[in-house]
Amino acid sequence: MKVLAVTACPVGIAHTYMAAENLQKAGEEMGIDIKVETQGSIGVENPLTDQDIEEADAIIIAADKEVSKERFIGKKLIVTGVQNGIRKPKELIERIQSGDVAIYRPELRDAANIKNERKKKENPIYKHLMNGVSYMVPFIVVGGLLIAIALTLGGEQTPGGIVIPEDSIWKQIESLGGTAFMFMVPILAGFIAVSIADRPGLVPGMIGGYIAANGSFYGSEAGAGFIGGIIAGFLAGYVALAIKKIKVPKAVLPVMPIIFIPIIASVIVGLLFIFVIGAPVAQVFEALTVWLAGMQGASSILLALILGAMIAVDMGGPFNKVAFLFGSAMIAEGNYEIMGPIAVAICIPPIGMGLATMLNKKKYLDNEREAGKASFTMGLFGITEGAIPFAAQDPLRVIPSIVVGSMAGSVIAMIGSVGGRVAHGGPIVAVLGAVNNVVMFFIAAIVGVIVTAFMVNFLKKDVVGEPAVAVAGGGTLRDTNEEVQQASAPEEVEEEVEMEEINKLTSITNVDLIETDLAGETRDDVIDELIEKFDASGILNSKEAFRQAILNRESQSTTGLGMNIAIPHGKSNTVKRPAVAFGIKRDGVDWKSLDGTEAKLIFMIAVPEESAGDAHLKILQMLSRKLMDDAFREQLLNVHSSEEAYELLDTIS
Repeated sequence: MKVLAVTACPVGIAHTYMAAENLQKAGEEMGIDIKVETQGSIGVENPLTDQDIEEADAIIIAADKEVSKERFIGKKLIVTGVQNGIRKPKELIERIQSGDVAIYRPELRDAANIKNERKKKENPIYKHLMNGVSYMVPFIVVGGLLIAIALTLGGEQTPGGIVIPEDSIWKQIESLGGTAFMFMVPILAGFIAVSIADRPGLVPGMIGGYIAANGSFYGSEAGAGFIGGIIAGFLAGYVALAIKKIKVPKAVLPVMPIIFIPIIASVIVGLLFIFVIGAPVAQVFEALTVWLAGMQGASSILLALILGAMIAVDMGGPFNKVAFLFGSAMIAEGNYEIMGPIAVAICIPPIGMGLATMLNKKKYLDNEREAGKASFTMGLFGITEGAIPFAAQDPLRVIPSIVVGSMAGSVIAMIGSVGGRVAHGGPIVAVLGAVNNVVMFFIAAIVGVIVTAFMVNFLKKDVVGEPAVAVAGGGTLRDTNEEVQQASAPEEVEEEVEMEEINKLTSITNVDLIETDLAGETRDDVIDELIEKFDASGILNSKEAFRQAILNRESQSTTGLGMNIAIPHGKSNTVKRPAVAFGIKRDGVDWKSLDGTEAKLIFMIAVPEESAGDAHLKILQMLSRKLMDDAFREQLLNVHSSEEAYELLDTIS
């Protein structure tokens, strides 16, 4: 029997390779010929060939992200989570041996797989939403930053707003940014639909998303924004999925995914948006505009609360646009006190979410922290859409937080008589002198940002997941590319050796960095012992600074991975060159490991702040694979000298 497998996780680091290693190990023990393709952070490795697939008896996909199944049509296929690849590899292979696996056909989903998917902890709605968000984020980042650059370097203040001259190259750059934003909602909707219905959902999803963003189809100047895109994506996906389930003659089956499903689904979704969903929404927003204009004299504080909430609630969507257009219209009438609070509210969601990711990193995945940096920058230039990825991923916590923050900032701006003389928002307008009472503008913005950041972090729970390399037992996966660093050059190797040249663990450690009988009785004692190894080898400029970097990482989440392994790690400018220290605590030390076991094998990683590249990921993959081997861990525990340990570590490549 020949079995193939594909492993992948959202991060593409440890879980991907641990699942691959365990599946290979289980196959060898059961006498099964197995080949595993990994789709990790550095791309596809050990790819499955057409011949492999032709000869295979069955395929296992152990993944927590979308993996294309088209090449496996007509083969027995198991689709499961990556954690099952790590924890239950033998059970998966036994299912194949028992024949409890259905043949994959694009028009008929495997009932057994559906049952398994329902058992997964991840909500399928969340999974589909995240698929769309992951494709949308680059468009937001690219579009927002291009517009921000154009406004900063090429913008000129005029009575009608910040304007970029038509004959300037910055106008073209602004257009490029606007083009990226134009694709944002269709991409979101299209890939939500793809997650639900596979490729047949792409066209109706993108068409529905475009209609949602373009209110001209149903008589609205504002459109339905990203919220409308989400509705369109799910609608298109489930409509396409329903059509896929309709029984049709076999002669028609080959053209269903490329002709009939996209056409029928596009017509249904488009017409629903134009005649059912879009038109009533347009009437609501027109009424809102009239209502806002009628109440500006009645209660300026209440108006500020309403405008702040509208700006934040859909971040560039229809509510946001109604409030913004209302403020812009007031500028034309010489009333600047309406646009001032709006200009403050515009920047609070993206800056607030950016600050939140910086204040409490353990509540955010690594990709969210990276998005936080971009969001913060976009907020400085008045681009509210920077907060969309956070709101789309966790609307119940994020949207109330940004709404409350924007309302607070808007009210303070109204009380402080902040006036906006241009139709734009964010600190950029204050820097360019386009607001009245600049000091109060910044006070209002800072208060709103702080309210948002602290509120969302109060509401959010800590992210449970991949603390360093991998977790033996369950948990939500976590992107730790930024946190987990590897080392590169032993003392025998010159510092200028490039990290990409490293292909063995022993190229980043040596005998002097190994202690086979750690004396420390607590986690912190062991950390200090290994830091002393680094210091004695001349790797650190400051033991205290590096120790703080290690403890800061531990405060986010434990680096005790289970299976008696801990991998504390820190990156700091006090580290002269990358290095790894290894120690054995034979009676174990409490590291608050996720599986409750005490840490006996401890690898400490030190890396300079500026180190970068894929080499550290490759070393991490080497460690992940080797440490999954029970026999290897046992051999490490039984060594009696640093030299013996070094010889074993020399086998990791």
